[in-house]
Amino acid sequence: MNKVMLIGNVGADPQVKYLDQGVCVAQVRLATTEKGYTLQNGTQVPDRTEWHNCIFWRKQAEIVEKYVHKGDKLYVEGKIQTRDWTNRQGVTQRTIDIMVESMEFLSPKSSHQSNNQTAEPAQPSTPSVVTPSENEDQYPF
Repeated sequence: MNKVMLIGNVGADPQVKYLDQGVCVAQVRLATTEKGYTLQNGTQVPDRTEWHNCIFWRKQAEIVEKYVHKGDKLYVEGKIQTRDWTNRQGVTQRTIDIMVESMEFLSPKSSHQSNNQTAEPAQPSTPSVVTPSENEDQYPF
């Protein structure tokens, strides 16, 4: 079984692209932290932060584009997918992505509004859980 569940903080505003036929894809860097602790002998083990590359498709990506901002706390579920690519120096690199299947906003709604500093009318209420619809292809590749 390939299943990932993460709770973390968004490290930067999402990167969003629109592909052929208007398909939206969003990438979010999510930081998860394991709290540090002290061993019985007094040795301090510091906090450990991992960064995850989360990929959202279609309607989820559009919602991410509108409502997700740096510093927001998210819960995401998905699966791990690796991809290999060649950098400019011709060296093969490997990236590990989390292909998000569902997400939930954990930040209070007020933080979404305070991150949106423009003089636009109030946004509709932020959906708390987002999952792909049954009739959508999960991934276009």
